[in-house]
Amino acid sequence: MSLRVADAVVVDSGPDHVRGLQDSDNARLHELGYKQELKRDLSMISNFAISFSIVSVLTGLNGLMGTGLNFGGPISYIYGWPIAGTFTMLIGLSMAEICSSYPTSGGLYYWSAKLAGPRWGPFASWITGWFNIVGQWALTTSIDFSLAQLVQVMILLSTGGLNGGGYMISKYVVMALHGVFLLIHAILNSLPISMLSFLGQIGAACNFFGCFLMIVIPVVATERASPEFVFTNFNTENQNGINNYFYIFVLGLLMSQYTLTGYDASAYMSEETKDADKNGPQGIVSAIGIAVVAGWVYVVGITFAVRDIPHLLSENNDSGGHAIAQIYYEAFMSRYGSGVGAVICLGIAGLAVFFAGMSSLTSNSRIAYAFSRDGAMPFSSQLQKVNKQDVPINAVWMSALVAFCMALTSLGSLVAFQAMTSIATIGLYVAYAIPVLLRLTLGRKTFTRGRFTLGRYGTIVGWISVLWVALISVLFSLPVSYPITDQTLNYTPVAVGGVLILVVSTWIFSGRHWFKGPIKNIDDSSKEEA
Repeated sequence: MSLRVADAVVVDSGPDHVRGLQDSDNARLHELGYKQELKRDLSMISNFAISFSIVSVLTGLNGLMGTGLNFGGPISYIYGWPIAGTFTMLIGLSMAEICSSYPTSGGLYYWSAKLAGPRWGPFASWITGWFNIVGQWALTTSIDFSLAQLVQVMILLSTGGLNGGGYMISKYVVMALHGVFLLIHAILNSLPISMLSFLGQIGAACNFFGCFLMIVIPVVATERASPEFVFTNFNTENQNGINNYFYIFVLGLLMSQYTLTGYDASAYMSEETKDADKNGPQGIVSAIGIAVVAGWVYVVGITFAVRDIPHLLSENNDSGGHAIAQIYYEAFMSRYGSGVGAVICLGIAGLAVFFAGMSSLTSNSRIAYAFSRDGAMPFSSQLQKVNKQDVPINAVWMSALVAFCMALTSLGSLVAFQAMTSIATIGLYVAYAIPVLLRLTLGRKTFTRGRFTLGRYGTIVGWISVLWVALISVLFSLPVSYPITDQTLNYTPVAVGGVLILVVSTWIFSGRHWFKGPIKNIDDSSKEEA
């Protein structure tokens, strides 16, 4: 496949050239119907860093290692990761091509509006926007809550472990920690974009180098798995009553697909990115590509430290059933008789998760700002406001509040909480697929390629992407345990179906009467349809 990024090589990088790029960016934004309100200060590296931090290999793989080990073991993620990564890259390429044509903070919902045409544009925009923003909120919720849970395990291990009299903080303290992390992230996101750019690059570095640093775990371990175990072991002794090998592999594959989300952030940062129609698409593609490589190195390396899978998954082990923490802990205990090294390594992973949460809040505050700018959200007039630092401050704090409220379900039932956060995957991938599908159907004759283009391969890549999203949406909804009870039922289709019913019903009874899709704000005195 050959990709073309027109004018990718730039010789002149002086002040006049930079001003020229900014003028070009502002002119293109003006053509799309918007004035420049956010500060355009992000480079391609900064744009990439935000997406890469949200994808956060250490966040997803560490949190879901137990799922991979339980459903298929090493084979399910050693080979499942590149499979999911390949299809995710195709989705990212399709999105990047559209992003190059429409470099605006509205991102996916704006693309859907334009590609669907005047008749279906408002409805397509409404569905895409709400699935996207709810998915974004759920993603921020799950990242910061997983960070709070990680701190819970670190405290447990640093005080002796579950079997050594260690202290397990309550679910209420976990919820309080979740709130503290969201508060810190909201404060950081209130800073100018130049500061967020710097912090985002630190976060990307933590995620990238953290993956390779964790190879120290199998090196420290006194007993290591054989290459045969790492590359051929298929664990069928799961704790969920499932015996079909293909079914087991499919459920294990979900660990990889859950992790590879959030790269659409590069699109939402377009209005703050220099040379956006080139750097935004490249941010999407590079975030996926580097995450896939770094993630595979990590899962292969850490699997050499895996020994007794049932013990790693047992709720009676020292980490209370947190698989990755137990792997770290056993490695250091076997060599040094102390788990201090494990706690330090978990702290490094926690730092990566922290920056992932920060960047996630950045991303969903931008989509909330853009959606409000087009009048789609309650209190839109307040949420679209930017402060003196050109930050959509109200959207930032509202998004943090929503993420806190979504986590409150964990106090009643972790099953309900996990179902709700599953929207972070299904909701986002549905939102990813809609504009790609529209570009192939209703918009196939009107779509104008930007500087990043797939050329003649765009159609086949697009269809493969749409079909993959349809497939994983079904897979995510399959039962994960038998017999099925109220505690083992996969509530993902219930949660996603509930969002769909709510979004469509609000459109039918309200939205269709006043929401007309993206609207221009070039002339504040008289906004008109874009």
